[in-house]
Amino acid sequence: FLEKRQNKNDFIVQSKAGLQFPVGRVHRLLKRGNYAERIGAGAPVYLAAVLEYLTAEILELSGNAARENKKSRIGPRHIQLAVRNDEELNKLFADVTIAEGGVMPNILSQLLPKKTLKDPLPRGDATASQEESSNH
Repeated sequence: FLEKRQNKNDFIVQSKAGLQFPVGRVHRLLKRGNYAERIGAGAPVYLAAVLEYLTAEILELSGNAARENKKSRIGPRHIQLAVRNDEELNKLFADVTIAEGGVMPNILSQLLPKKTLKDPLPRGDATASQEESSNH
């Protein structure tokens, strides 16, 4: 269950935390990124867990969008549809442009063709129209 390093008691942190994302790489990038003078031991574990969760969420929603479009592969369009249809992800990705993602399908109601009625008056107003014609 736990991956071992060279020493008998030296375990890899990501397998101990039950993560797929590389905790060691995240730690190295945090140290080299000059985000702070010191980086605690728990920070890369937490950040890797958050990144893994976000990735899993986006992949799940994108996979559902791909399946709805009868595709077996996830493309940029499916990621765009997944992100923009989810309220929280849309807020997170508000200022992000996804390359080749396209736009959300949306037609303004003013542009839709108007419904034509066979009978110009609603059924309940037939008596009101007779009264108006008798007054004139």
